[in-house]
Amino acid sequence: MTSKNPVGGDRSSTTTKNPGAAPPSVHGGVLARMGAAMTTRSRWVFGTWLIVLVALGAAAPSVFSSLAGAGWQANGSESVQVRELAQEHFGGNSSAAVQVVVHSDTKSVSDPAVQQVLGEATALFAADDRFGEVIAPQPGMSISPDGHTGILIAGANASTDEMVKAVDDHKDELTALSGDGIEVYPTGASALWSDFNKANHEAMIKAEMFSWPVTLAIMVLAFGSLVAAGLPLLLTLAGLVASAGGLVLLNEVTPISVWAMNFAMMFALALGIDYALFIVARFRDALSKSGNPRLAVAETMDTAGKAVVLSGLTVLVSLSAVLLVPAPAVRTMAVGIMLAVTFVLAATLTLLPAVLGKLGSKVNAGSLPYAKRQKHRSPGFEKWGNLLHKHPWPFAIGAVVVLVGLSIPVFGLKVAMPSIEVVPTDAPVRQGYELVQAQMGEGAPGMLQIIAPTSEADATATAAMSTEGIAMVTPPMPAMDGSDYVMLQAIPNVDPSDDAMGSILNQLRSDLPSQALVGGAPAENLDLQQALNDYLPLIIGVILTLGFILLLVALQAPLIAVLGTVVSLLSTAAAFGVAKLIFQDGHGAGLLGFTPQGFLDGWGPVFFFAMIFAIAMDYTVFLLSTAKEHYEESGDPKVAHVMGLAHSGRVIAAAAAVMVAVFFTFALAEPLPPKEMGIILGVAVLLDAVLIRLVLLPVLLRLTGHAAWWSPAWLRRVLPSIKFSH
Repeated sequence: MTSKNPVGGDRSSTTTKNPGAAPPSVHGGVLARMGAAMTTRSRWVFGTWLIVLVALGAAAPSVFSSLAGAGWQANGSESVQVRELAQEHFGGNSSAAVQVVVHSDTKSVSDPAVQQVLGEATALFAADDRFGEVIAPQPGMSISPDGHTGILIAGANASTDEMVKAVDDHKDELTALSGDGIEVYPTGASALWSDFNKANHEAMIKAEMFSWPVTLAIMVLAFGSLVAAGLPLLLTLAGLVASAGGLVLLNEVTPISVWAMNFAMMFALALGIDYALFIVARFRDALSKSGNPRLAVAETMDTAGKAVVLSGLTVLVSLSAVLLVPAPAVRTMAVGIMLAVTFVLAATLTLLPAVLGKLGSKVNAGSLPYAKRQKHRSPGFEKWGNLLHKHPWPFAIGAVVVLVGLSIPVFGLKVAMPSIEVVPTDAPVRQGYELVQAQMGEGAPGMLQIIAPTSEADATATAAMSTEGIAMVTPPMPAMDGSDYVMLQAIPNVDPSDDAMGSILNQLRSDLPSQALVGGAPAENLDLQQALNDYLPLIIGVILTLGFILLLVALQAPLIAVLGTVVSLLSTAAAFGVAKLIFQDGHGAGLLGFTPQGFLDGWGPVFFFAMIFAIAMDYTVFLLSTAKEHYEESGDPKVAHVMGLAHSGRVIAAAAAVMVAVFFTFALAEPLPPKEMGIILGVAVLLDAVLIRLVLLPVLLRLTGHAAWWSPAWLRRVLPSIKFSH
């Protein structure tokens, strides 16, 4: 290290206060100059962000009511074709239709009081043009054998998203028809998503509200300063407001799943704090050396800023691979997170430097007593780095044994689309579902729909009746618009979420005449699950390849880029191994307050892999960019290894603690999917930060020495020149 100021000139010149003198010159790359520009033009920066936040913030409050509630389908699949044909030719009697279960222990469906309730429900549907034909309960088809339960079907005359909103609008009116010994419950796929989205949204909001004070407490401990600790939360809040408004506007162009905002809220909070921690910690260190806020911001952005940009790009690249899955809900969840990350990244590169430049030394205001001695270079992590350098093998072997041991259960992992158990027990859709099962059989809530040409009606009915696993087939019903189609309803003899359902569907499709198509809600779930399974290897391959390329470009070193990519797989595999033990096998289910489904929700592997890998690479970039900075300055791999930990260890530990706290608060949610999300991501971050970024990856730097940073001359000529030293 030289006595020169890291941002140019000697240190005495930077601390001299002369109002008439020109500001000291800024040395460094584009990000250094950009950071300095943000400080000198802070009013413009604040003004621009104020306009953006006011404009997008005006739309933000309507985000949950505006966004789409459905989209869980495999575009182009056979089941989606059936739904589209049913809506076009059969009065909307598709999987998106709303089924109203009417039951009375003392009255039959034909009783005048029950008929009056059915008439009121019919009138309610007739007044809303989102509903198509209304089909009254039919004996032998939609009336139970004892005559006390009937199902009224209101056809879908709108998109699946609009049908979920239609249920949102009318389910209270429908359930209000209950009384005088008559129970009324809206059910079906549209009602399922309506109730589930509501429960999920409430759980996410509660988790977010709980996580903010916990996060602030962790950051106060990490920074030792109330002002410095508050900056990441303000930055994240700006990113959240902007992304919420952006999603509402984007929804006007194409339907965006409400789940996009749920995930965006969580990811924006976690990553926004990560980035701000890295930037603020580096700024405080640079300011303590130069005394000039503008030069400190320039140095910060030239070093930590580069790491943040590369980390953000890695997150965006990982999530972009999810866009390959032909499912609107899955794609738009990725879009939501990408939008939130983009806004958080923009705020980190523009708003945060402007705020830091304005605050200057006031960034340390409200310091706790112990923080007076706190430095960016952590003596504790420096000692840890030296210990790893002296004894690399025991730590490496121990970390690998733990990670591999936790990864082994992943080979028995089962996945499927969520069952009715993800909905709260008091939700109307679940009460109606269970009532239909009790009165009409296990498979009654999951009827399969068969559409065939009129000429093949008899052959289709005969084949369906002879298929093993099919309990009943309704007579062929001609199309309402006179087209050359018939529809049959096939009732399986198992619950829609039963493992045997997939075999029954496959057998039915193979038994039917070639022009007959099979759909219905269970078929849509199974077709989506198949699409997710088919695309998973491709998505993993794309994410690993793009992640490696980004690390290679950032570090200019093939060996450490490969190692950094490969070790990220260990924490991912271990997290899914733990998920199998908890959510499939039920270990700890009583403690966490849920009933295991016997499988992990089907979108988990695709989506969680992308998210875990993105987070893992986040810490990889923070650690390795800091190590590379010291290697560029010293040329000594030991200095790179030890000082990389000394200067990034505390930030990684604090950022991981915040992420784990944020994610684990979602484990408190009642609906199962956010609980799965919180625990899987929380375990992944915990394992990744502790065992990989703070143990295994530093040990690999120690064992590979100079080779970790070696690069052939031809590769250096091809790659853009990126330096992390200032």
